[in-house]
Amino acid sequence: MFVRRGREAIVSSRGVEGPPDLVMELLSPSTAARDRGIKLDRYRLFGVGEYWVVDVDAGTIEMWKLADGATEAVVYTTSDALLWTPVAGGPTLEIPLANLFRAP
Repeated sequence: MFVRRGREAIVSSRGVEGPPDLVMELLSPSTAARDRGIKLDRYRLFGVGEYWVVDVDAGTIEMWKLADGATEAVVYTTSDALLWTPVAGGPTLEIPLANLFRAP
């Protein structure tokens, strides 16, 4: 989970009390349907900005830009570099996925 600077007020001693800017889920076979189903729906409903589903076995990251109304994920594979700009107009972080996932 990620909450960008300027929104720290939603973080309290009880936890995050508002929609974070980014939520990431690591898939497991037992939770994949839930992560791509009800959790996606709930994150969209409650205003989470982005939702990333990380499938370690497949070597992919599904990026849902929920704040932009995305109805489909952009899927990145080990041959891609994920580009992420956490704050509009701010610097872009480049994440080469080949560095994150083990070779098959």
